[in-house]
Amino acid sequence: MTPDSTPLPTSDLRPGFRLIIVGDEILSGKRADKHLSKVIELLKARGLALDHAEYVGDDPERITAVLKRAFESGDVVFSTGGVGATPDDHTRQCAARALGVALALHPQAKELIKQRMQDMALEQGKVYDATAVENLHRLNMGIFPLGARVIPNPYNKIPGFSVAQVHFLPGFPVMAWPMIEWVLDTQYAHLFQTQAWLERSVIVMGAMEVTLTPLMERLEQQHPGIKVFSLPSVDHSQWGRHIELGVKGAPELVASAYAALMAGLALFDLKLGPELVRT
Repeated sequence: MTPDSTPLPTSDLRPGFRLIIVGDEILSGKRADKHLSKVIELLKARGLALDHAEYVGDDPERITAVLKRAFESGDVVFSTGGVGATPDDHTRQCAARALGVALALHPQAKELIKQRMQDMALEQGKVYDATAVENLHRLNMGIFPLGARVIPNPYNKIPGFSVAQVHFLPGFPVMAWPMIEWVLDTQYAHLFQTQAWLERSVIVMGAMEVTLTPLMERLEQQHPGIKVFSLPSVDHSQWGRHIELGVKGAPELVASAYAALMAGLALFDLKLGPELVRT
């Protein structure tokens, strides 16, 4: 069977991108989260950006509430963790509750899990027994909310699933990351931003953001299409208390906006540090 890779309808309004990371092991510190930085990297490689991230432990009520907000957001959401078949895995059930739909064994997921079990039996030199208790239990990993679509898992064939624009993946990075890439490349390629992007900034020593806010607001008003950003620091080893103040956007827009930024800063009695450029 071929996973459903039909792109979702194109919208004139770009959706946001969200990440939900499920698991007590992350919040307790038993495991360090690796998903946040990787998802930022995967999105950035496609000209996209992460708009929101959220951590939640293995509490069904909290997971359900988080997923309900995700479904209602209209954003593209990746949820990692809690999709197994052990007592502390609640994500599949909570997704169904958040949607108000029933759970059922997905026929395509059943076949993929069956293929995985056959592969395991072959690797161990055993005969696959579909009636074995452990094999029947493994099928629980294919019980998804009604209406779900399968996300293929190139690592071990045990699939994830999507409902609308919310995509559910295992917690293991070796599985989740290629699955996220598959979702992005098959369903959201029409959102990729391939044009050049430029960010220019300057280190402003000892300034207060409140002093520079009118200048920032004026720049955004006078230069549509660019974003002004301010990153304050109070204990930098080299520059001490400072603000990295800059503009970002298409290179042809950034050039004039940055010139206006520097002209505006010249009106203040400020000490400026290095200028930074990022692409």
